[in-house]
Amino acid sequence: MSLMCRALNLNRSGYYAWLRRRDSLRAQENRVLCRQIVEIFETSRATYGSPRIHAVLRARGFCVGRNRVVRLMKDLGIRARVKRRFKTTTDSEHRYPIADNVLARQFETCEPDRAWVADIT
Repeated sequence: MSLMCRALNLNRSGYYAWLRRRDSLRAQENRVLCRQIVEIFETSRATYGSPRIHAVLRARGFCVGRNRVVRLMKDLGIRARVKRRFKTTTDSEHRYPIADNVLARQFETCEPDRAWVADIT
């Protein structure tokens, strides 16, 4: 201990006073907010980001800024899952030729091997 105090140029009494000192009011509030943030995040099944969590905290009566919520979420390692964007896979407006509907949904035939069908899904 005394070696560390000498290396850092500190008084031993100052070090022990720092050890006994309680957390600041801000640190206590952050601890409460962190518990609330984790609870909200888990309740949302990891979908809420900082704007929604901030709104829920405000609705619960906490006076907190969004940047503080962002910082606390970052410290906790919490990130919302991003929903995938919808991607269109079919182009109905194409100009390619379309095959005629020969069967017209009449799947029963009078002879075998007259009509073959397939499902491309």
